[in-house]
Amino acid sequence: MSTVPACPVCTLTNTYHDGEQFVCADCGHEWSAIAVTEESDERIVKDSNGNVLQDGDAVVLIKDLKVKGSSTTLKQGTKVKSIRIVGGDHEVDCRMDGGSFMLKACYLKKV
Repeated sequence: MSTVPACPVCTLTNTYHDGEQFVCADCGHEWSAIAVTEESDERIVKDSNGNVLQDGDAVVLIKDLKVKGSSTTLKQGTKVKSIRIVGGDHEVDCRMDGGSFMLKACYLKKV
């Protein structure tokens, strides 16, 4: 499976890899493949207080969170151990008593 990113100019996914460049077939924009890989390696995720989160950290929920599609609510003050940082809008992957959840870092505080 290819990991070619969407075009940063037109945001369409009709892009391809050409040597050390990515090229958008729709708008013709070209950008460096090296810059994209360096940018993804340096992803910094911060909690609600601005502390940097890393894989394996323990965090606490700072507010009650309703689980979408369920009647479950994750309660404020719940401690979560061994988080994992992932890409996307919900940056933190974790396991709790109720199952496995993807959480936004802005609702977490590092312990």
